[in-house]
Amino acid sequence: MAHQNSDGKLGTFLGVFTPTILTIIGVILYLRLGWLVGHMGLYQVILIVILANAITLITTLSFSSVATNTRVGVGGAYYIISRSLGLEIGGAIGLPLFLSQTFSVTLYAYGLAESIRFVWPDVPIREAVFFIVLFVGGLSIPGARFALKAQIPIMIGIAVSILALAAGAIHHSWGTPLPLIPPTKDIPFWSGFAIFFPAVTGVMAGLGLSGDLRDPGRAIPRGAIAAVLTGFVVYLAVPFVLIFGASQSDLKGDTLVWLKIAPLGPWLILPGLWGAIFSSAVGSMLGAPRTLQALAMDRLAPGFFGRRTGNWKELTPGMILSLLIALGAVLLGNLNAVASVVTVFFLTTYGMVNIAAALESLSGDPSWRPKIRIPWYVNLAGGIACVAVIFLFSALAGIIAVVLELSLWMILSRRENQARWGDARRGIYETLIRWALFRLTVRPMHARNWRPHLFVFVSDPTLHLDLIRFGNWFSQGRGVVTACHLIVGDLFDENIDVISARKNMQDMLDGEGLPVFAEVNVVKDVVEGITNVSQAGGIAGIESNTILVGWPRDRELFIDFLRLIRRMERLAKSFIIGRIRPRYIYPREGVERTIHVWWGGLQRNGDLMLLLAYLLRQNGEWRNSRIKIMSIASSEIARSHTERNLARLIPEIRIQADIRVLIREKDKSISQMIHEQSTGAEVVIFGLATPEEGGEDAYVDRLEDLANDFPVVFFVKNSSLFIGELLSPTNGEDQTGRD
Repeated sequence: MAHQNSDGKLGTFLGVFTPTILTIIGVILYLRLGWLVGHMGLYQVILIVILANAITLITTLSFSSVATNTRVGVGGAYYIISRSLGLEIGGAIGLPLFLSQTFSVTLYAYGLAESIRFVWPDVPIREAVFFIVLFVGGLSIPGARFALKAQIPIMIGIAVSILALAAGAIHHSWGTPLPLIPPTKDIPFWSGFAIFFPAVTGVMAGLGLSGDLRDPGRAIPRGAIAAVLTGFVVYLAVPFVLIFGASQSDLKGDTLVWLKIAPLGPWLILPGLWGAIFSSAVGSMLGAPRTLQALAMDRLAPGFFGRRTGNWKELTPGMILSLLIALGAVLLGNLNAVASVVTVFFLTTYGMVNIAAALESLSGDPSWRPKIRIPWYVNLAGGIACVAVIFLFSALAGIIAVVLELSLWMILSRRENQARWGDARRGIYETLIRWALFRLTVRPMHARNWRPHLFVFVSDPTLHLDLIRFGNWFSQGRGVVTACHLIVGDLFDENIDVISARKNMQDMLDGEGLPVFAEVNVVKDVVEGITNVSQAGGIAGIESNTILVGWPRDRELFIDFLRLIRRMERLAKSFIIGRIRPRYIYPREGVERTIHVWWGGLQRNGDLMLLLAYLLRQNGEWRNSRIKIMSIASSEIARSHTERNLARLIPEIRIQADIRVLIREKDKSISQMIHEQSTGAEVVIFGLATPEEGGEDAYVDRLEDLANDFPVVFFVKNSSLFIGELLSPTNGEDQTGRD
C-alpha cells in the first residue's frame, strides 16, 4: 500500500485505508458499544454488528465495482449515483449525503465532549460541542493532506488502547467462563441498530476523498475493503473483551467503562479515544464540502461552491457552510439523537449506491467492465436491506426520508440540467425493451390487445403540427406515435442534413409537450416513401399499424393517396386522411363539444372510427365532449334494424355515445343531410372505401364534397388484422352492428 505519490496525490494507505478505518473505529466503539452490550446483551449486539457490517461490506463491494469500471471523481458516493442513475436522483441523494456528513461532525463532537468530562466533570456539553466543531473546521480548512498527516500516530494510539483493553480484561477474568448478560429490553433491537450504525458509516471516508487520490480505481477497493474487514474484526472482538472485563451494571451505567478495564486507563485509552473521534470528525468535515463541490459542478448547488482553483481554497465556501450546519445540529441535543439522524441519511445513500451498482450490472452496457464484479442480486439485496432497516428502525423516519428525497427528485427533474454523460438508465430501458419484445413475439396479437401505433406523415412539421397533435390524441398514450417528415430529394444532397432536421423536429415536438417521436426520411417520391417507411417502421410486436396523412392540396397526390390504400391493405395497415382547419382545436368555455361518427354500414370501418373517437375523448382537451353515432337509413325498416343493432352494440363496448339514425329525405342528397346534421360538430369522422381502379378521380370529388367546410374531418379505412373486432369486449365473440 502506497503512502503518498510523488505528485502530491494520496495513495491507498493514506488516502483510503487510514481515513476509512479511523472513521469506523471511533465514538461508537469507545462510548456506545459497551453501553449497548449492557442493555441488549452480547448476542443481540453481535447480531447488530454482523448485520450492519454485511450492509456496509455489500455497499463497499458495490462502489468498488463502479470505481474499478470508471474513474470516480469529486463527490464520491454522489458521483457514483449521479453518473449511474442521473442528475435528478444523484441530487436527491447527494443533498442528504452532504447533510449526513456534516451531522457526523456533530456526532463525533458530542462523543469527544462526553469523554472530556472524565478529566473535567463540570464541562457544559453543548458549549464544548460548539467549540470542538469550530476547532475541527479550523483544522480541516488547510486541506486533506495537512489534516491526514496526524493519522498514523492516531492509528498507533487506537491500537494501543484496544490492546490495553484486552490486557485488562484478561487480567480481570483469566480462566472464567463466558459471562451471560441478558438483555434488559430497555432498548428495542432496531433502536440499538440505529445507534450503532454510524460506527460503520466510515466506509465512504476514502470515497469522499476520491478527488485527492492519484488512482481511485485501484486505491478505493483495496483500501476500503481492507478497512471494512479490519473494522468488522474489531467490532466482533471488543464486545467479548468488554463482558469479560466489566459487569453488566458497569456496562450500562458507565459509557467510559474502558477506563476501568484497561491498566493505566486514562493514559492508554483517552489518547486513542480522542484521536479516533477527532480524526473521524476531520474526515467528515473533509468529505462534506467535496460532496457539495460535486453538486455545484453539476449545477445542483450554487456555483461558488464548485470553483476549481487547484488548491484547498476552492473548498473554503463549502467548509464554511458545512461548519454552520454542524453547529446547527448541536441543537438536536445529544449523541444518540444525532446518531439516529445520521443513520437514516447514510442508509438512504448506501441503498442508492447498491441500487446503482445493480442497475449497472443489469443494464448490459458493454462499457460495464469492472475488475470487481459481484452478482446484481447481491447489490440489490444490499439496497433493499438499507431501505428496510430505515423503516424497521422508525417508520416515521423512513417516511420523512422518502418524502424529502422524492421532493428533491421532483424539483430537480423539472430543472433543465443536461447531463454530459451516459448513465445506466438508458441501458436499463434497452434491456427491459429487449426483454419485453422477445415476450411480445411469443404472445399472439388479439383484437383486445390492439392499439394504434401511428405514423403521421407530414411535408412540413410546423405547418402540420395540428395533424401531429391529433395523431397523439388518437393514441392517447396507448400506442407509439411517430411523426415522419418526408423530404423529397436526394440523400446525398449536401443541403439536406437529416440528423439536424430530426433533432430540430424533436425539439419542436418536445416544446409543444407532444410525446411523439420524430423521424426524417429523404425520398424520391412521396407515395413510394410512405410505402417503404411504413413497412420498415417499428420492431417486433410494436410495428406501425395506422397511417395518418394530411389533406393533399394537389389533386394528383390525392389520387395517389387513394391508390395507396390498396398497398396499406396488403400490409394490414389502416389508413386515415385528415383535414384540419384549426378553428376549434381547444375547448371553448360554455360550449359542448361533439364528435360525429357517421356509420356507413358497408366498409366495416365503424369499429376503428368509434375506437378513435373514444380515444380522442379520453384526452384532457376532449374529456367533456359527446360522441354521436350518426347514420342514414333508406327506409323505416332499415332504420329500426340499424337502431336495434347499435343499441345492442353500444352497451357491450362500454363507450358512451348518442345514437341518431335518420331516414333519407327524397329531396336532399346524403351529403346535404350530413352537412345539416354535423354543422356544429368539432370533429366529423367518416368511413373510407377503397375506390375501384380508375375511379379514384371521382372519389376525390365525393370526399371533398363530404368534407365541406367542417373544421376537422377524418376519413378512416380500417385495414387492420381485426376488421370488425376492435371493439369486441370478450374473446372470440362476434359483435352485431359491425360497420
